[in-house]
Parts: sequence; structure tokens; C-alpha cells
Amino acid sequence: MAPVELRQLRYFVAVAEELNFGRAAERLLIAGPSLSQQIKALERDLGVRLFDRDRRKVSLTQAGAALLPHTRALLDRADDLKRRAGSLTGSQSVRLGYVNWLPPDLMSRTAAVAQVHLDAWVAPSHTQAARVADGSLDLAVCWVRTEDLRRQGLRARLIGADRLYAVARGGDSSDVPDVAARDVHVLIDDDLTAWAAWNVYAEELAQATGARTVRISDGAITGPAFFDHVRRCTRPVVNSPKGQTSPLPPDLVRREIVGPKVYWTWSLVWREKEERTGVLAVVDALCEGVGDLGIHAPDAWLPADDPYAIPG
Repeated sequence: MAPVELRQLRYFVAVAEELNFGRAAERLLIAGPSLSQQIKALERDLGVRLFDRDRRKVSLTQAGAALLPHTRALLDRADDLKRRAGSLTGSQSVRLGYVNWLPPDLMSRTAAVAQVHLDAWVAPSHTQAARVADGSLDLAVCWVRTEDLRRQGLRARLIGADRLYAVARGGDSSDVPDVAARDVHVLIDDDLTAWAAWNVYAEELAQATGARTVRISDGAITGPAFFDHVRRCTRPVVNSPKGQTSPLPPDLVRREIVGPKVYWTWSLVWREKEERTGVLAVVDALCEGVGDLGIHAPDAWLPADDPYAIPG
């Protein structure tokens, strides 16, 4: 028997899934006649006919149907071998974008598998996800919804989570009571270019918990102007993920939100059809062992379309 190429086996699987040589050729980015010749060569090398075909339809033969699951398993093993080999070299360059948060040990965890280059353009979540989808980035740490992943052809794994808190007036931080989610204000900014993801999150938080929204148009979801809004509001104000580590002025205090505890998730996203071993190895290096970070506790809240929300 002549040696069989993995490329030909991928062609076999594509035709078996499409049951149409034209569609399979488009999917594989090769010419239709070339695909047909490769399938005939594979059939000759295997000594069996894989497809019955006429002018109107293509169907798997009994032999083709029997060999298909074994072929898929063989290709999966080949892909895994390629991915593991790539992870040993650490030579591939991977472009990673982010919003404002990154794992503190990112470089040490990825050094052995790829050369990770942090993109200098720090942009909002929806922008970074779009850049991964269009190929401007290989990976991004951002907030996404299941709808975003499906629409943009992306995949995601949990890499981090922030438990959001509220900021309130009061300079004595020695004994600050918790605040119920229904008793907080959440800011929504008119600037969709910068705050589209936060606005979606904030609207759903208000609808789900009874928190009250406050519309602003000055970009003060974070920064010194945010603290001015806190001073004007009659309720504690939810601090966005971009302000989680900002030091508070002496006249303001942090209040934990309860009933429920409010979480914001950080996803590591990549293209659904990504095949580069370095990119996939970075995903594994950064996401393995992360755990659920408290987001699945009985008193935790996530938006319904969060990729990690447990259906109720």
C-alpha cells in the first residue's frame, strides 16, 4: 500500500462532511478538480472506494462511513502532536491585546511555549475582540458575551474575574457595612466607542438586581471624575473593572456588594479556526488551572449571556 498523506485525509473528511465536492473545495481553498484527483488517489492508495458520486449527489460508501471516525481520530492525534511539538520550541510569535487587566505571571507562564508580544493599543473589550476576529491580534484578554463569540467566530476560556464593589461617601473605613446590589447606582456613559461593553453589562446588572442606572456623558466611568459622581450620587456607585485597583480619595470608602456578589469575567479569546500551535499553547498555558474564581458560588451574579454563566 502506498503511503497516505495527512493532507489527503483532511480532504476526505471535508468531502464527507459537505457531501459536495464544490463546497468542500471552497472550504479547503483548493480547486475542485484538484480535490477530486486527490480523493481518487486516496481511494487508490487505500484500495477502497470512499464515495459514490454522480452528477446530482455524493454519498459515503459503506467503507467510507466505516473509515471516517478513525480518520477524524487520526487527524486529532496528528494535530495534538503538532501542537505539543510547537509548544516545546517557544519560537512562535503571538500578539496579545488587552483592556486593562493581565495575569501578573503572564510572561513566566508563556515563555516556554511562545514569544508573546503585548499590543501597545489598549482598547475596550468590544474593540479587542473584533481585532482578534479580523486577524489584527492572535489573542485578547477582554469581556465578551456568548453572542459575541458566535457572531465573530471566536472561542474563549476563563482567565480571570473581578468581584466588583461600590464606592460611597464616608471617610471612616474602619467599619463599613456591605451594600445590597439593589441599593447601588451604576453609571452608563453615552460614549459607545469607549464604553459599549460596560454599558451592556451595567444595563443587565440593573435589570437583574434592581440597581439604579445613572446616565452620564463625560466618560467618567473611571478616573477622578468618577469620584465626583460618587460624591453627587445618593447611593454607593459600582466601580467598573477599570477602576478596581485605583486608590480612593480620603473622603470615599469601598463597600462590598452582596445579595448577590457581582462579578465581571475576563476571557482569553482566539479565532475559532485558529491552528497555530503557539497560539493554542499560550491559551493552555494561561488558562489551565484557573478554576472558577468564585463566579459559580450560589450568591454570585453574572450576566445571562456570559460564557461562564450556569443556565438557571
